[in-house]
Amino acid sequence: MSIFYAIIGLILLVIGGELLVRASVGLSFKLKLSKLVIGMTVVSFATSAPELIVSMQAALDGHPDLALSNVVGSNIANIALVLGITAMIAPLFVNMEFFKINWPKMMLASFLLYFFLQNDLILSRIEGAILLFLLVVFVFILLFRARKLRLSAPETIDDSLQHISNYKLLFWFVLGGVALWGGSKLLVNGAIDIARVFGISENIIGVSMVAFGTSIPELAASVIAALRKEKAISLGNLIGSNIFNIGSVLGITALIQPIQVLDTQLLNNDIIWMLAIAAILVPMALLPKRNKLSRVEGFILFSGYVIFLYLKFAG
Repeated sequence: MSIFYAIIGLILLVIGGELLVRASVGLSFKLKLSKLVIGMTVVSFATSAPELIVSMQAALDGHPDLALSNVVGSNIANIALVLGITAMIAPLFVNMEFFKINWPKMMLASFLLYFFLQNDLILSRIEGAILLFLLVVFVFILLFRARKLRLSAPETIDDSLQHISNYKLLFWFVLGGVALWGGSKLLVNGAIDIARVFGISENIIGVSMVAFGTSIPELAASVIAALRKEKAISLGNLIGSNIFNIGSVLGITALIQPIQVLDTQLLNNDIIWMLAIAAILVPMALLPKRNKLSRVEGFILFSGYVIFLYLKFAG
């Protein structure tokens, strides 16, 4: 039954996340926000909602390892799994914003998270506030550069959401919120029971099953966009998702409930993998062909994810 509850929880998270994104975009249109602002802020925050609710639920229920492992595992999955599969389907172009803004900010947030946890094995409220503040700074920098360079709005914004009624928006918000809350409860409880039944740590469940589940929306959107040969999916979207995961998910969760490291594997293994997979993107984007991630490099990233999971369960 634990596996059944976990699967139902994942399904509810996907449904709730999609409803929340649509409702957030619709509300943003009613507030007269530009499509550029909506795409770079509202959608990014909304798509991080499943990770946020799951991590908060796990931390409040006394399972901090699950809260941390969810984010670390999700960040690994976003690059190694999602980006890897996407690049295997259709090679990706890497723009200069990746080198100047996105990648440095992701590495800064990742190293800062590692430093905070390594220092005293706890992510305190003050440290959570710092991560959240840096995320706000990152968003302002993105918006400033986007307007300065006159970048176009993301193609993924659905214009039809401008005409959604207030009643439907309210219905989506309520239903999405209930689905996210119920899905997080079922997923967290199911994951904990699975860990107990099979005698494996919550850390392993967190970086694998839970992290994969909360990364499903990004994976589905990226694969569909790649198959349709759309330009909407980019390396910047996934890098931004990782920054939001650390800044908003862990930042807000730590503000509500400080997160303590119980399993040192998170520091000695998982975060090292997260840092390594993030760092390897620069040489991949430069070699052998500049500013491009090929199918071969996508396969290498995907293989790295498979190896990571194998070593986690084999160890």
